[in-house]
Amino acid sequence: MIKFNKEIFRKALIAGFFSTFTIGVLASLTYKSTLGLFLTGSFGSSMVLLFGFPESPFAQPKNVFFGHLVTAFVGVFFVSLISLPIYINIALAVGVGIFLMILLNVVHPPAGGNPIIVIVGSVSYDYLLLPIISGCLIIIILAILINKFILKKNYPLK
Repeated sequence: MIKFNKEIFRKALIAGFFSTFTIGVLASLTYKSTLGLFLTGSFGSSMVLLFGFPESPFAQPKNVFFGHLVTAFVGVFFVSLISLPIYINIALAVGVGIFLMILLNVVHPPAGGNPIIVIVGSVSYDYLLLPIISGCLIIIILAILINKFILKKNYPLK
């Protein structure tokens, strides 16, 4: 039998609510404006860290921004310049992306999926601006405002 834990329920409710809000902002910008694409699949899993575990080093703004940027860049690099079969490109790009995130100390686990998204979608370097850079900036701004000022959490960590 599962025992009800009020604290876990509260944490889950808050994370779910603010994740819905943040992805809703990105989805609205994408589908209700002519500004462009602000969503990528890996942003959904970023919400788990930003609103469920904002104290994690992986949820810090530097890691979110540069983790997504580095791995998306690796994916675009492989799409544009490496002419191997797609299944090899995907595997190599994920490995290189993870290598670079760890090497550069910008690990954000959800960003590990970016090379897959980029290569399967066969996107261009424009993808780095919209949705990666613009979407990350919006996510980070909302995470800071929500965590620091609404939820009164120590976010980002110093």
